[in-house]
Amino acid sequence: MDFVSLVNTVNSFVWGPYMLVLLLGTGIFLTLRLGFMQIHTLPYALKLAFSKHQDETSEGDISHFQALMTALAATIGTGNIAGVATAYVLGGPGAIFWMWVTAFFGMATKYAEAVLAIKYRTVDDNGEMAGGPMYFLEKGLPDHGLGKILGVAFAFFGAFAAFGIGNMVQTNSVADAVASNFGVDPLITGFVLAIFTAAVILGGIKSIGKATGIIVPFMAVFYILAGLVILAMNIGYIIPAFGTIFSSAFNFSAGFGALIGTAIMWGVKRGVFSNEAGLGSAPIAAAAAKTDHPGRQALVSMTGTFLDTIVVCTITGLVLTIAGLKAFPDLVGKTGAELTTAAFGSLLPYSHLMIGGNETSLGALLVTIGLIFFAYSTVLGWSYYGEKCFEYLIGTKGIRLYRIAFVLVAFWGATASLPLVWNIADTLNGAMAIPNLIGLLLLSGVVVSETKAFNEIRKNEAKNA
Repeated sequence: MDFVSLVNTVNSFVWGPYMLVLLLGTGIFLTLRLGFMQIHTLPYALKLAFSKHQDETSEGDISHFQALMTALAATIGTGNIAGVATAYVLGGPGAIFWMWVTAFFGMATKYAEAVLAIKYRTVDDNGEMAGGPMYFLEKGLPDHGLGKILGVAFAFFGAFAAFGIGNMVQTNSVADAVASNFGVDPLITGFVLAIFTAAVILGGIKSIGKATGIIVPFMAVFYILAGLVILAMNIGYIIPAFGTIFSSAFNFSAGFGALIGTAIMWGVKRGVFSNEAGLGSAPIAAAAAKTDHPGRQALVSMTGTFLDTIVVCTITGLVLTIAGLKAFPDLVGKTGAELTTAAFGSLLPYSHLMIGGNETSLGALLVTIGLIFFAYSTVLGWSYYGEKCFEYLIGTKGIRLYRIAFVLVAFWGATASLPLVWNIADTLNGAMAIPNLIGLLLLSGVVVSETKAFNEIRKNEAKNA
C-alpha cells in the first residue's frame, strides 16, 4: 500500500460511522444530562453574546462577543458553502435535516467544551489565558498521567491540523475562486492573503479578536442577506423545499438502508465539519474570554453552533434545494463551492458581469466574495487554535516562529495542489475529536455541577434586577 492509499484508508476510518456515532452520541448524552438546556437557554445566550454591555472587568483577554466571533471565524467558512453542497450531492437534500439534528445536539457539546475550557484554563508566560481540551484533560481527569497523554495527543493533532484544514485548504479555495471569477493569478492572491494574515495574527489573540469582531458579523450578514433575497424571490418554493428535505431525510434508502444511511452519514459528517462541535477547537477561543463564571461564556459559545449551522447552513441548503427543484442545467455535475456558486448564479441571474476578462453573474459574484471572507476569517481563527496547541507542547518561546510559519503556509497553500494535504489535515482534524470526546464524557459530572452553580447565579441576578 502506497502512502496516498494509506492516508485515504486512515481518513476513511477516522471519519467512519463509529466516529460519527461517537460525536452525535456524545451530544445526545450531554443533552440528556443537561436537561435539554440548549432549548430554554438559547434566548438568554443570544442576549449575552450580542449585548452592548460586555464584561470588561473579569479575568480574560477578550470580550464574550470577540471570543464568539473568533470561534465563528474558524467555523463559518468553506463548510457553509462547499460543505453543505457536498452533503446535498452525496447524501441528498435529506442530509440538510441531519445537519440540523447534529447542530441541535452539538450545541450541548459546544457548551460543555467551553465550561471545561474556562474552568481549567491557566495564564501562560506571556500573561495571556490558555485553555482548551489539552488543559482540561490534563488537569481535570483523575488519572493525570492519562490526562497528560490525551492532552498531548490533542495538542499535537491540533497544531498540525491548523496548517491544513484551517490554512492551506482555505487559501487554496480562495485562490481558485478568485482565479475563475476574476482572472487573478493565485500567486497574487496568496501574497495578499499572507500579508493580511500577518497583519492580524502577529498581534496575538487581542488583534485576532478585534479583526474577527468586525469581519465575521459583516460576512455573515452579507451572505445571509443574499440568501434571503433569493428566498424572497422564490417564496413559493420554500415550503416545497422543506418538504423535499424532510421526505428525503426519512426515506428508506437514505436514512435506514444500511448501518448508517447516506443522508444521515453526510448530514452528520458535514454538520460537524461546519460547526466543529466535539472537535475541541472552539473552546480554545472561549478560554480567552473575560467572564465571571464558566457557564456564562459557555452559553455564548453554544450560540456559535446555532448561528453557524441552523442559520447560515440552512440558507445555503434551501437555496440549493430550490435550485434543484427548478432543475437548472448549470447545476448538473457540480459539487462543493462550484455547485453553491452555480445555484446562487442561477437564482440571482441579474446582468452577466465582466470582471478580469471573465463573465460571471451577480449571484456567483456574491458567493465568491462570501467565500473570500469566510476562508480568510477561518485562517485567523485557526491560527489561534494551532498556536495554543503548539504552546501547550513546547511553551511560549516558539510562538512567534509558529505565527511566521503560518503566514508562509497561507501563501504556499494558495498555489499548491491539495488533495493529499486535504486528507492528511482532515484526518488530523478528526483525530482531535477522540481525546476531546473522552474528556467530555468522563468530565460530564463537572459540567453538570458548574451548570447548576451558574443557574443559581442567574436566579439571584433575576431577583436583584
